[in-house]
Amino acid sequence: TPPHTPSSAGPQLVVSVYGPDFFGNDVVRGYGAVHVPFTPGRHKRTIAMFVPESTSRLQKFTSWFTGRRPEFTDPKVVAQGEGREVTRVRSQGFVTIYFNVV
Repeated sequence: TPPHTPSSAGPQLVVSVYGPDFFGNDVVRGYGAVHVPFTPGRHKRTIAMFVPESTSRLQKFTSWFTGRRPEFTDPKVVAQGEGREVTRVRSQGFVTIYFNVV
C-alpha cells in the first residue's frame, strides 16, 4: 500500500520515534504525521518518517560527538510543515498504523 497523502483538514496523529544511539543516549529516529479518518471501519495508514539533518559537516560531527542530534521542539512543525521547507530532512523509513473508527 502506498503512503497515505493526507488532506488539509481534520485532526492528526503526530508520531515521534526515539531510540538509543551508539552511546546509549535516546535520540530521535523519526517524525511523521497522519490525518485521523472519520469514516467508521478499520483503516490502515502508512506514515513516511523523516529526521532533521545538520546542514554542515562540522555540525554533523559535533552532533555525533556530543550525542545531541537536531530535533523539532514543536509538534506543529511535523503536523503543519510550517518552517520545514527551510529545514533539511532525511527519509527514515515508515510506520504503519491501524485505526478502528466507530
